Formats: sequence, structure tokens, C-alpha cells
Amino acid sequence: MKSAEDIKRYFQQATLSTNPDRHEAIFEKIQRAQAESKTTVPASHRPHYRSNIMKSPITKLAAAAVIILAIGLSINVLDKTTPAAYALGQTVEANHTVHSLRITDFKSGEDEPKEFWLQFDEQGQIESVRAYMPEWDSPSDGAKIVIWQDGKAQIWFKKKNGLLTVSEQQFAEQMLGLARQVDPRPAMERLYEQEKQGKVKVEIDEPSDSTQSIAVTATYEPEGSRPGRRVVLLVDRATKLVTAMEVFQLKDDEYQQVGRTEFHDYNQAIDPRLFTLEDEIPADVMRVDQTTQEVGLAQGDLSDEEVAVEVARRFFTALIAEDYAAAGQLLEGIPADKMQEMFGSTKVLRIISIGPAGPHPIPETKGLVVPCTVEVRKNGQISEWKLDRLGVRQVYNQPGRWTIFGGI
Repeated sequence: MKSAEDIKRYFQQATLSTNPDRHEAIFEKIQRAQAESKTTVPASHRPHYRSNIMKSPITKLAAAAVIILAIGLSINVLDKTTPAAYALGQTVEANHTVHSLRITDFKSGEDEPKEFWLQFDEQGQIESVRAYMPEWDSPSDGAKIVIWQDGKAQIWFKKKNGLLTVSEQQFAEQMLGLARQVDPRPAMERLYEQEKQGKVKVEIDEPSDSTQSIAVTATYEPEGSRPGRRVVLLVDRATKLVTAMEVFQLKDDEYQQVGRTEFHDYNQAIDPRLFTLEDEIPADVMRVDQTTQEVGLAQGDLSDEEVAVEVARRFFTALIAEDYAAAGQLLEGIPADKMQEMFGSTKVLRIISIGPAGPHPIPETKGLVVPCTVEVRKNGQISEWKLDRLGVRQVYNQPGRWTIFGGI
């Protein structure tokens, strides 16, 4: 293990960024999110995962942020046989020239990982992203593949056989902001400062066997309601690049593993076909492109609750009139022909009751629910159709417009 003075010496030999707080904020956020995982595996039984890279082709993309943390914590890990300045320069150069990367992100208790492919341009800007999100990440949606390019995101909902295209510049800005944190020296400096303050214990283990990875361990003691946590980074001896990150949470006086992220294929060419879905999606997929149309209803001077009720009212009024184009616009922009397929066999006769709107039981949706009862005729039989959880929320990246979401 390297002592605090050894680590301090490494910092003194490097030019450090003047903004370490930004790195720490990202570090803390990632640690907090990882620590909230409910499924744990004893630290003494680290899982051996099986990657399903191309067997199962690859929407919350925030897991990509662990790349930056991992690189950020690894840069000052030095080979014992190499002078510190030389090794540091090698690591900085290695991290600053990464132009492609593949990530597998495992959650303890789940066999199938999230997978990410990242491509950077010559200026180090995020150029293309492909993500595979397993069904366990969002059971109601099912497995999803997300492609991001040119300010747009395409999401293929396999179970729903739907392809949604949305404007997604915010994601690009987040990814670019994280990419700018590639210089990891300030993160290590911050860890050193935290170690001096007794907030974290940083250990660097360099096995005598040169074929084994270097291990960087950062351990945080419990603080208030926050449990103790530990991050272990495995670093390749030759390239000084992170190959894996393991996250642990203190429970019952034992650090139990909650996740593992693996980093693969640094700077290996990515097949351009991975960043297009046209060869993968079925011919009958339902296409919804929110970048070429206005979706939903403009809020105007209405309150959130009032506009949610009005969206529901106009939706069912359109179905009564068999105006499937108008109804589809209020249901996330679904095309008229698909709306007719969905509702053509069920004739909506009249609205019995709508509202009042209330908070959605799943806060992450950022929506409201509008209870509705309508009279319908299907197969010659008249009945009442009660919807207790008709979801309404703002249209993604169309501020001030509201839409029904999540299906009927």
C-alpha cells in the first residue's frame, strides 16, 4: 500500500486543475446513486459476470458517468518500476487520447448488464452513443436500445414494438461535460485532501506480479444517514487505464458489493452499423418522431392540474369524433393509422367523468394522473371504461406542451 506521503509526492509532481470541487460533486453523486441499490452481494464473493455483447443488441444513460469517475481516480496509479513523472505522463496521454470505449454495467442480482458504446470525434467531443437497457431497468417498457447522434435520440422499445425519436441535446451536453473531466488529477488530489481530513481512506495496491492489475481503493466511513461505501478500481499495469470498477456498501459491518462496471475495447474501431437501427427494427415497428411535429397540448395560462384534465378531455373527444390524427397528437404523437389500429374496434360514445388530476404514484415520471370514465361500445356491447391512472406529463424537450403517456 502507498502511504499518504507517497500520494502527496505524486500530486506535487503534477500540474493540478484549479477546479477539483466539480470532480468531487460528480464523484459524490455517483457514489450516492450506487449506494442506494437494494440488492447486495457479499464482498468476499465478487460475481463473475458473463458479457452478452452482440448477442443482445444494446434510456436512463446516466450510467456512462462512471467512466469519468473511474478514469478520474486512476491517473496517479504508478508502476513501481517506472519513475513517477514518466508514468503520470503516460497515463494522462492514454486517457486524453481515448476515442472509443465499450462499457458493461452490472447490478448485483441481475445477470444481464447495461451496455454502452461511446465514440468521440477528433476534438474529443461525444459523436455517437449506443446503449442497451435490459428489461429489469424498466419492466413496464421492456428492453430498450438507445442511439444518440446529431442532437437526436432514437429509442427502440422492443416489447412495445415502437421506435421513438426525440430531440436530445441535453444528454449531449451532459456527456460532453463529463468528457471534459477526463483529466483525473484533481479527483485524486481531492481524495488525498479528504484522506488528510479523515473523510476517506485511499489505498493503492501494486501486486509484485506484474500481470495483475493495480487496485485503487477509496473507502468512506458512514456519515449521518449515509452508509459507509467503498470503490475499488482495477487498473491495467501497462496502459494505466481502468478496466473495472467495483462498488460496495457497508451493511451489517461488512462491505457488500452492489455493482460492477467493466471498461473494454479502448480505441478499438466500432462498427458504424451499431449506431443505426434501420437494419435491426422490424418492418411493422410503430414510428413516432417528436422532432418533426408538435406533440400534445399547449399549457397556456392553465395550471398543471387544469391542463392535464384538458388533455384527457380533448383526447377522448377526438376518439368520439374518430379523429385519430388529433387523438394521436395527444398520445405522444402516435400516427393516425396506428391510432386507428389501437382504437378502431372500440367506439368511444361519451365521457362520463374526468378528473380531478393528482400526483402520479411514480414521481420519476414527473407527471400527473387523471381518473377518467368513458362509455364505449365493443363487439356490440356497451360498457363503461374506467381509467384510474391515465398519465399526463410535459412533452419531452417541448416545454409548455402536455401529452398522455404510458399507453392506455
